[in-house]
Amino acid sequence: MSTPQTLTIYTPSGVLPTSAGLKLAAKRLKACGFEVQVDETASAKHQRFGGSDEQRLAAIHRVAAAAPSVALASRGGYGLTRLLDAIDWPLLARSVEQGTRWVGYSDLTALQMGMLAHTKTPSWCGPHAVDDFGRETLDEVTPDCFMEAMSGELEAVGFKTEAGFDGLSVQGVLWGGNLTVLCSLLGTPHWPKVKGGLLFLEDVNEHPYRVERMLLQLHQAGVLHAQKAVLIGRISDYKPSPLDRGYTIKAMLAHLRSVCATPVLTGLPFGHVPTKVTMPFGRKVQLVVEGRDAFVGW
Repeated sequence: MSTPQTLTIYTPSGVLPTSAGLKLAAKRLKACGFEVQVDETASAKHQRFGGSDEQRLAAIHRVAAAAPSVALASRGGYGLTRLLDAIDWPLLARSVEQGTRWVGYSDLTALQMGMLAHTKTPSWCGPHAVDDFGRETLDEVTPDCFMEAMSGELEAVGFKTEAGFDGLSVQGVLWGGNLTVLCSLLGTPHWPKVKGGLLFLEDVNEHPYRVERMLLQLHQAGVLHAQKAVLIGRISDYKPSPLDRGYTIKAMLAHLRSVCATPVLTGLPFGHVPTKVTMPFGRKVQLVVEGRDAFVGW
């Protein structure tokens, strides 16, 4: 990048276990060409949170007021749901108007959903500073995709999906994120009413039956029926049970498809895994499938 973009690392959710990951993340992001700032309370600690509710809320508002090129959460965890009723949504919207890209996933789903619900403001689903750039080993795809997205060069992501969707071509607003966080917002003022969209979902440490229960909640609430497609990312790090007896992610999805007419595609490289793409949240995209090759473009 000819002119360095400013990037601020802040902690809106869970506490950072150590300072080493934050230092490594800042070093790597600087090497990528960003002018990196670390928010003053990024390393704060209060119980399991990255500071008290007041500290984390102030950090979000401080970042929004400064309007850096990129607002990158240090990590997810839990904590944003506590703040949703107090966030100054117009302030965040103004930062986006000034060029800020709010980036994250996992618990950041709550912030991204709130931004879309209250002000129709887009954001970006992508890596976290410490959880990704602070890893001992950094996957090549993740930073490359993130850099291209932040520079405006990235226009599409592609992935392999299951057979049976060849020729599918639909357009709609891309939205979603962590399934557990997303379901927790259903029925609240922080739920964006997206119709004709493309809903993408991922989760971690959730057994397939819990994932099915949440997906059926969305189906029975009419959310899935209102979408043009559902994209399933990684459902990772769950423990199978001896009671499963053949009940797997594949079996769970087969049941969902038997009751839901909306196309449900798997294979999206996104979730709590080392390799993840960066995608727009709240922007209109097009999904095209050729054979088993799926492309999401914007």
